[in-house]
Amino acid sequence: MTTLDDDQEQLRSNLELIGRENINDLEAVLSLVGHYEVEGFHRVPDNCPAEFTWDYEKGAKPQLDKLYEKAKKAQWNAQTDLDWSIEVDQEKVVMANAEANPGQMQWDPAALVGTALETWDDKRFLQFGIENQNWLLSQFMHGEQGALLCTAKIVETVPWIDAKYYAATQVMDEARHVEVFSKYLDEKLSGHYPMNAHLGLLLDDIVADSRWDMTYLGMQIMVEGLALAAFGFIHMMTTEPLLKKLLRYVMADEARHVAFGVLSLQEYYKELTAAELRERQEFAFEAAIRMKDRMAMQEVWERMEVPTSDVVKIMSMAPERDDFQILLFSKIVPNLRKLGLLDAADGWLRTKFTEMGAIAFEHLTDSTEDEDAFADGSPADRQVA
Repeated sequence: MTTLDDDQEQLRSNLELIGRENINDLEAVLSLVGHYEVEGFHRVPDNCPAEFTWDYEKGAKPQLDKLYEKAKKAQWNAQTDLDWSIEVDQEKVVMANAEANPGQMQWDPAALVGTALETWDDKRFLQFGIENQNWLLSQFMHGEQGALLCTAKIVETVPWIDAKYYAATQVMDEARHVEVFSKYLDEKLSGHYPMNAHLGLLLDDIVADSRWDMTYLGMQIMVEGLALAAFGFIHMMTTEPLLKKLLRYVMADEARHVAFGVLSLQEYYKELTAAELRERQEFAFEAAIRMKDRMAMQEVWERMEVPTSDVVKIMSMAPERDDFQILLFSKIVPNLRKLGLLDAADGWLRTKFTEMGAIAFEHLTDSTEDEDAFADGSPADRQVA
């Protein structure tokens, strides 16, 4: 096991990494709420060096070349491959989803006593469900734009031609994902939400870092890994046919994207020092907490005018919420293990994921093995001449 000398790297506290000592401090989590900038855009400094390569040999990295060939065949058209004539009645969808998933979508009456929700009628709870849909799809859309920017950056910065080729196909994938979620929000749902504050902090960090492997780690491994799991859960729970098919198409792309990250970083991380690996571990931990924090849906609670103290009480009395959040790391932990980050530098990241309750996923299939798992029934399994 690789060890760290005291003068190589000092252990950084939770306060230094995520701004608070207690990772489960709900008041701190809820205190950050995302809002749109008045200018209508958000600008992040990005001083990464663009790298040309004069080694044009295609297939020098066979696994990346195979993924590139697969991606070329798997392209789909958001406008024509989905049936946009399907009508979506949000109220009916919320009620149907609740009926189909009673264990996931019911409120504990005891948790609502003394809170604003105690006075809500059925119409108000229904509106919360609608806002939840709008918020969730909005975060998917914003996250996909983050992936679009990061993958374009990978084309610029990664040193291998096979990786540049594949990353170029992912740029197209991410543009399509932004398009499809935006279209669904605009035409089928009833409103947008700004980017969640915690997701925004993470994407800013990923975009601003000049090192190509940090872009991979933050986006391909962490953000895309959690998105793949989240899409899978929503696909399983939703009763709405257009969204179900849309998510299946997106999941087929995302599985390749995460595999791309693992294949690209696995060899590179074997060359890093213990101190360099510790820095990657800390970045992965910070990313994990940011993504866990965003699931508190701060923006929805604010719009529904529920006081923070009430939200803390409701969430504190809902242990299944933590269980669901931890399940979202089922795609991330095996990939971090594959990259050697769980046990590098005296196993610091293993300890952190053990504290989070997510270490049990480490032996699940990693993304280099299940890149085809979501291709059935989607354009990803077409054989294009």
